[in-house]
Amino acid sequence: MKKVWRYFALTMAVLVLSCSAYAEDISKDQMKGLDEQVQDIKGDVLGIAAQLTQLEEKLLYPSDTQVAVFVSLVEGEQFRLDGVSLELGGKSVANHLYSFKELEALQKGGVQRIYTGNVTTGDHDLQVTLIGKAESGADLLRTETFTFNKSVGPKIVEIILAENSLGFRDW
Repeated sequence: MKKVWRYFALTMAVLVLSCSAYAEDISKDQMKGLDEQVQDIKGDVLGIAAQLTQLEEKLLYPSDTQVAVFVSLVEGEQFRLDGVSLELGGKSVANHLYSFKELEALQKGGVQRIYTGNVTTGDHDLQVTLIGKAESGADLLRTETFTFNKSVGPKIVEIILAENSLGFRDW
């Protein structure tokens, strides 16, 4: 048994020495070339991931039944938006709590897609609840219900948030 262990230890030592000798032979140019190949592969993987995401969206949300809900702020609004909740047809479909950076982006004119889903053609009720703080420091809690008509083809709906009201734009 000792001979087996000695043979194993000797074999491992030879392997380690040969690997370290091989590692020293790799030049900086070869490492640079390897780094470039790794970066190319990363780029390819990211491209494939983006294509898969687009394909997944097309499969999960076909354009005939797709509805997308976006949220924006009225220009110049300075209230603190804490969260938005959406119910579509009486079912909760989206809840989002906003970070400082997200709120800042909305205040600068940004638009956020808060929900994408499938609905049948016809009229649908969309209930929107806004939670936040007014500039005066008072708590805000606004709930409004909007109705939109879904026809064949994709549907885009925008909820426009303000301190005193909620607006609705049907694209």
